[in-house]
Amino acid sequence: ESSAFDSTSLARLTAGNMAATDGLAKILGEREFGIQFHEGERDHIHISTIGERMILVVVFDSRSSLGLVRLRVKHASTVLVDIIEGAYQRSSTQSGGPISEITDAEIDRLLDDD
Repeated sequence: ESSAFDSTSLARLTAGNMAATDGLAKILGEREFGIQFHEGERDHIHISTIGERMILVVVFDSRSSLGLVRLRVKHASTVLVDIIEGAYQRSSTQSGGPISEITDAEIDRLLDDD
């Protein structure tokens, strides 16, 4: 039900929030604060880092409990890390990675304003 909010703004603000939280962690001598939880009147946000490259944001309401969300995020994190590591391994074994397979003609068609 993400149509109720601007997901691009949510992603940008979450990234900024994580950057600020990383600064707080460094000040306190921590490596990171990998999990954040924000509780609102209606909606709640669970934010966690996945591996070294991703941030997972779960927006939920009172129909789900924080415990259930944390349990499912923990499972999803493991699955996502495996998928991303596999993709990086596959792309590193290909010469130039998957982007090298894109031709100039395909780029021209993509950027064509007609």
